[in-house]
Amino acid sequence: MSYRPPKKFDRNLIVIGAGSAGLVTSYIAAAVRAKVTLIEKHEMGGDCLNTGCVPSKALIRSAKFLSHIRRAREFGMESAEVRFDFSDVMERVQRIVKAIEPHDSVERYAGLGVECLKGEAKLLDPWTVQITGPMGEQRLTAKNIVIATGAAPAVPPIPGLKEAGHLTSDNVWKLREQPKRLVVLGGGPIGSELAQAFARLGSKVTQVEMLPRLLMREDPEISEKVRRQFVAEGVDVRLNTKAKSVGMENGQKFLVCESRPDPATAPGSGGHEPGGEERIPFDQILVAVGRAARLKGYGLEDIGVKTGRTIEVNEFLQTNIPSLYACGDVVGPYQFTHTAAHMAWYCTVNALFSPLLPLRGGRFKVDYSVIPWATFTEPEVARVGLNELEAREKNVPYEVTRFELAELDRAIADSEAHGVVKVLTVPGKDTILGVTIIGEHAGDLIAEYVLAMRHGLGLNKILGTIHIYPTLAEANKYAAGVWKQAHKPERILEILRHFHAWRIR
Repeated sequence: MSYRPPKKFDRNLIVIGAGSAGLVTSYIAAAVRAKVTLIEKHEMGGDCLNTGCVPSKALIRSAKFLSHIRRAREFGMESAEVRFDFSDVMERVQRIVKAIEPHDSVERYAGLGVECLKGEAKLLDPWTVQITGPMGEQRLTAKNIVIATGAAPAVPPIPGLKEAGHLTSDNVWKLREQPKRLVVLGGGPIGSELAQAFARLGSKVTQVEMLPRLLMREDPEISEKVRRQFVAEGVDVRLNTKAKSVGMENGQKFLVCESRPDPATAPGSGGHEPGGEERIPFDQILVAVGRAARLKGYGLEDIGVKTGRTIEVNEFLQTNIPSLYACGDVVGPYQFTHTAAHMAWYCTVNALFSPLLPLRGGRFKVDYSVIPWATFTEPEVARVGLNELEAREKNVPYEVTRFELAELDRAIADSEAHGVVKVLTVPGKDTILGVTIIGEHAGDLIAEYVLAMRHGLGLNKILGTIHIYPTLAEANKYAAGVWKQAHKPERILEILRHFHAWRIR
């Protein structure tokens, strides 16, 4: 297709989508005094604020409080009990969303210099966007356009699922009546977080995962720790189990699934013997099997933007059409809020300053070398860089250093003495290849290793840093100490032994 650019442009930048990627893109553009318009057809803040990170963590916090009440004896209390209404818990979730909403609001961004428009955006050519909204239809042109339309829950074509009705991370927050029996399809982060939260709130939860482990991106021992905790809390975990269909009989909904024995996993993974077909009755079914990039309805195909499962971009986050950039979940490869914000910087700088960047030797290549993430189950799982699974897949030589949180004073004092800090290093060196932490506040503890990896600091630097006693963060220093103990300079120590013996003759 051949398009001719306009003689002049209305804006320096137009951003489609006001989730994390779009908000950060427009924020940076306004900060450097570019003329920028941000278009959103639904709610400012995108999925993270409205249906993802914020509401899920609010729900998890309420569920965790209940879990502590049930552990009263463990904390020296004779007894404790709590009465609650599920609808009140869900209303609290919405209050939390409302409390954070101003951070992502039109008012805030307008105050920063961003023009915010509500409406549906469609690309007419590489520089022109048609916006259809409450005020009618208008067209705007920009030197560059950033597509940050995010992703939506993927729903597999399971026969009968649509007819029976299903929940996703988009609409589960509308629930006000607690499902007595909940089936969760998916053993990834979203499915696992919500499965545990609903179980703690009192639902009878069955979690169905077709793969042999929960959290398949993590090392098997980490996945197994999570599974064991789920089973201990009453979640019926079905691994190697494929959902085949959803049916209804005499007003009763049920999932038909088939379990496949796997010699690599423990029989009955959640108290269920694998092999054969089974019906699982439910009141609600929650689909959490992944997220799909939002590609339809924006005119991408009409003007020839290359897409597959996501928008195809180069290392500068530029599409096959030079004036169009994309970032966030619509691109991947990591669908995290913080990664979307990270990508947005590269996207914005390359789009706005491309005429100047050749002066410094080229544009900025997006850097995915140090990407952290966390799954907010209990125990929490956090990771940055390689784990053993990936290191073996990529044939990267490594050493493993472990520090068990059962040995940490603060973890013992908090009755949370479980989990591990697991560090992969270059053989014979303190250079960090990756870290996995499972345990209390793992998502917070990992930050020190993210900083170290990002700035080339090794375990010796962490060991030489004062950590407050008693804190969970000491686990990072102790892990570095374990590495140091395994790499002590034996020859020098032997010389020192002779030196000290000589001094006391």
